Formats: sequence, structure tokens, C-alpha cells
Amino acid sequence: MPFIDGPNGEEVVPIRINGVSQPIDSTSLIPVESNIQDKVIHYAQSATPELAIKAAEASYQAFWKWKNSTPNERRDLLLRTANVIDSWLDRFIELQVAETSCTESWAQFNTITMARCMREIASNISHATTGELPSLESSGSLVLVYKEPIGPVLAIPPWNASLILSGRALAAPIAAGCSVVLKASELCPRTHHTIVLAYEEAGMPKGLINVLQASREDGPAVTEALIAHRAIRKVEFIGSAAVGRIIGQLASKHLKPVLMELGGKAPAIVLKDADVKFAAEKIVEGALLHHGQICMSTDRIVVVQDVADELIQELRKVVETKYPNGTSHAVSKKQAKRAHDLLQNARATGARFLVGDGSLNAAGTSVTPTIITDVKPTAEIYHEEIFGPAAMLITVKDEAEAIQVANDTEYGLNAAVHSRDILAAIRVAKQIEAGQVHIGNITMYDEPNIPIGGTKGSGWGRNNGKYALNEFLAEKTITILDPTAGGAKFGK
Repeated sequence: MPFIDGPNGEEVVPIRINGVSQPIDSTSLIPVESNIQDKVIHYAQSATPELAIKAAEASYQAFWKWKNSTPNERRDLLLRTANVIDSWLDRFIELQVAETSCTESWAQFNTITMARCMREIASNISHATTGELPSLESSGSLVLVYKEPIGPVLAIPPWNASLILSGRALAAPIAAGCSVVLKASELCPRTHHTIVLAYEEAGMPKGLINVLQASREDGPAVTEALIAHRAIRKVEFIGSAAVGRIIGQLASKHLKPVLMELGGKAPAIVLKDADVKFAAEKIVEGALLHHGQICMSTDRIVVVQDVADELIQELRKVVETKYPNGTSHAVSKKQAKRAHDLLQNARATGARFLVGDGSLNAAGTSVTPTIITDVKPTAEIYHEEIFGPAAMLITVKDEAEAIQVANDTEYGLNAAVHSRDILAAIRVAKQIEAGQVHIGNITMYDEPNIPIGGTKGSGWGRNNGKYALNEFLAEKTITILDPTAGGAKFGK
């Protein structure tokens, strides 16, 4: 799936349906900018509702063939694709750095982890798709419970963990026997398209993945056309809570189930018996990794007053020692300025800066690593994801108040607890309203074989391994009655 040239010689990421790149419309191109390079690096074709419908129909046709594929065929496709991804490691690193301005280490982590996630999903196919023979009260009857693929899936992954999240969004439905319409991010379309190219290289049937992207202006109409289409049976969306609400409303309108992983406001709780130096290292890593642009980033530091002063000193040391030159770059100047504005607005309402000053660099592409405190509940940053290299520190009197403060958010994605007393840490973890709570670690810890997903305003459903597979399977019950057996009758 190579780039194609636009009318003025531009490199354009096309829309690809049934394995064929669609004709370029030069009046509807999306400029893809590199924040690091401060320039447009290529273009992408923006979809229309008509093209969205064409993609949905192609997915529907492919589904009726793929749903009858064997577990071995699905497993082999995923394993071959994972091998292709491994062999294209350098290509994927280059693409991610160019489009999302991430570090090479983050891009490498994404690529390697995506392949691992695919292999884990592949290893669970036979078990996840095995049906049941329930025991019955009626004699002379037999019930078969099959697990069938739910149907064509609309997958909408984000740019920030561009390979892991899109890779999971494709691998699980394909493993279950579904086809996919991939709505690639307009910020990293070439990265997302290259994943589809890896599937094609591995021998994917035509139409199994159809891929398109849309500009911010065209996106709402394209998305609704896809969700409304009768071919689409489920939606997977990973992104902000604000857009998740819109997706949820659209899906509800058309009675489509949704798997959503949304934003977070992850707390890292430091109890009085914690290893404070170790906790500080993990907190800073969790807040600053990938310029803080992870839904599981540490947004809030909740520390009991007994060790608050010591923790603040250690946080300063870690930031000054490990991040003297900042933390890479935001995906765009707009994103960097948003985080900057949240911090400065908090200061204007009385917040104090403990570490850093929340300033932008000269180019406006990144924000200084920052930790603030004394944030008022009325401040926007108290409730909104920062999505930048910053966190706010809240001092509490004891464990009970720490739990209360940690749960004082509409989000419920990830959290961390730091304590030398494992029983105390588990006691606190069980009371935190989050899908994942990590003891003695950063807030965004993830593994290919453990369930991941949110509670409250952070989404519905679970991803990874067998848990993701189950999201795209539906039970079908078939009953068989032996009329000679004299089984129970209704009304008797």
C-alpha cells in the first residue's frame, strides 16, 4: 500500500477499500504536520460519508467469508503479521517519530508491544471461541451454545500510543472472526495505514480491513455514516471522554454496542510507610513518560502528610536529575499550549508550583516538567486530564482521606499505590475506583495478557488477550428436542 501522488506531486495517504487505493480528491486533503520538524510532512485523503458506506459494505462482504475461517487460519494470519511488524521495526519507529513527535524509545516500545499483544491474542483464539453444552432441567433436549463473531467492527484508535492501541483494535476482532473498518487518526495516518500494509503483506484477504481517515471537519459525518450503517455491529473507540460521549450517543441511537477506553485522571497514592525515594521515581516516570500524553499518565499525587515534605524533595531531585532538558515533545503546538494554559490558569487561581514553571519552550513544542499543589476544586485542571508532563500534588491526613481524594473524579482508569505494607496497599487498592491499580509501580503499567479498561467515565469493556477476544464474540443458542423422550412441556 504505497503512497500515491496528489495532483501537485504531494505524497498522499489514500483511502483503501478492498485492498485498492481510492482516487485522490485534491480538494479534500489533510495536511499531516510534524511538531518536531515544524512542517507538513505529507498529506492524507479525507473521507466522505459515501466512501465510509463503501468501506462498510466491503467489510460486510469480507465478514461472511472470514467468519467461517478456522481458528488456525486466524491464528496464522496474526502470527505472520506480527512477524512482518518485527521485520519492519525501523520503519515503524521512523513513522511514529515523524508523525507524532515521540521519542525513538517510545516508538520502539509501541512496535514491540503491539507484536506481543497480537501473539497473545492469537494464542487465545481456540479457547475463547469454544462453546458449551449446558445442563438442562428438561429431559430429551440438547442445547448447543456457540460463540460466533459479532460482525464487522468500526475501530477508532488514537495517535498517542499509535501502534499498541490500533494493533489491539485490529487483532482482537480479526481473531474472533470479524472484519474491521479502521478509522485512522488524522494525526498519524501513515502509521496506521502501515499496520494494514503489514496485514496485507502477511496474506490478509481483501476487504478484511478497510482503512480511511477524515479531517476534523469531515469526521463527524463520516463517523455517523459508519455507525449508522447496518453492516457495522460494534464500535471500538479509544480516545478522550468528550469524544467518547459523542460516540456513545451515536451508538446508542443506532443500538450498537461499544468498547471504549477513555481518559483518566490517575492518582498515585503514597502512604506513610512507603519507600519515598522509590515512589518519587515511579511517580515522575508515570507523569512524564511520552510527554504525559497517555490516558494512564499520573495526573494526581496523593500523599499522606507524614511523608509529604520528604516526597516533594525527592520529586524535585528526580526531575532535576533525570529530566534536565525536558521530556521530548507534544504531538502538536496546540496540544502543548493546552497543557501550558491549564497550568497557568491553575496558578492564577492560587496553585503553587513545586517543580518547574509550566512554561513552553521557545518553539512552543513542549512544556517544562511541572508539579503543582494547592489546586482549587474549581480549577479546570483539577478535573480535566492534563495530557502534558505535569501532575498536581494533594496532601491528605491519612489513608481514608487518600482513598476519598483518589476517587474524587469522574474517571476510573488507572491508579498506583506506594507502601511497604503490602496488606495496606491491597486494602487501599481494593477501594480505588479504577480498572487497574498498580502497587509499587507507575500508573500506566500494562501487559498483553491482563485485562485493561476503565470504570466510571473512563469507558466500558476490556482489552488484551482473551478479554479482548470476548468483546467481539456473541453466544448463539441452538436447542434440539427429541419428541420421543417425553420431556417437560410448557404449563405442566
